[in-house]
Amino acid sequence: MSVKQIEMVLAPRQPHFVGDGFRVHNFIPSGYGLTMQRMDPFIMLDYASKYHFPPTGKPKGVGVHPHRGFETVTIAYKGSVAHHDSAGGGGEIHEGDVQWMTAASGVLHKEYHAESFCATGGDFQMVQLWVNLPAKDKMSTPKYQAISNLDIPKVQVDNGFIELIAGTQYDQKGAASTFTPVNLFNVKLEKGGSANLSFPAHFNTALIVIEGNILVNQTEDVPLDHFLLFKNEGTDFTIQATEKSVVLILSGEPINEPIAPHGPFVMNTRAEIVQAFEDYENGKFGVLED
Repeated sequence: MSVKQIEMVLAPRQPHFVGDGFRVHNFIPSGYGLTMQRMDPFIMLDYASKYHFPPTGKPKGVGVHPHRGFETVTIAYKGSVAHHDSAGGGGEIHEGDVQWMTAASGVLHKEYHAESFCATGGDFQMVQLWVNLPAKDKMSTPKYQAISNLDIPKVQVDNGFIELIAGTQYDQKGAASTFTPVNLFNVKLEKGGSANLSFPAHFNTALIVIEGNILVNQTEDVPLDHFLLFKNEGTDFTIQATEKSVVLILSGEPINEPIAPHGPFVMNTRAEIVQAFEDYENGKFGVLED
């Protein structure tokens, strides 16, 4: 066992709206040095911190748009979100649920507040993460995983538990299927609770405090809505909740391939980006009504 060292702790940046339904703080990529290459396979992370939306008759969100070359993962902490895509995936997720869309060769999709949430309004809190795909899988068939919280394995720890969305910890496997080694966990602790986690040293590893306040490795105080990045040194770290807390853990093996991003497409070369735009304009991503 060797302790995983801390590289930086970041406060949330000023929020901005994606569409009219998602008020987010961007952590990946960012000017803090959290480039797609540094965080590979995690190539985008938008964090919608807790925000109150009043009731409305028209669902807020993001209209139809394309994706190719990666996966989008949405984790619901407060509120409900609906999703539809041109590959036939879709549905609603509610507090504790996850939707994992593999865009791969290309889909159109839209995401917006669920009608039930719009009717009542309330607190809305989500994470959207983009997970890169290796070159051999970028043009694979799109798919969609609707992951209910009931189907997410839970591991008991000291005064709390860990939800295994994807990956492996404590010899248990998470709910989602992934193309490369990706770990995505929610650690939920009562005040004074603690958890020990372990990942290979070369995995890119970070966390966000979704609720509460924690100590990492017994020394580093990490407040609400802050992001912590670990160095690629050491394997093990501890989290202790100084108040009731929820912490999102992400750790993944770098794919170590060229990354060519442009808007909603993430490929390996510029030529592949040009091809993605041509395919989109020629209707090869299917049909989806706005």
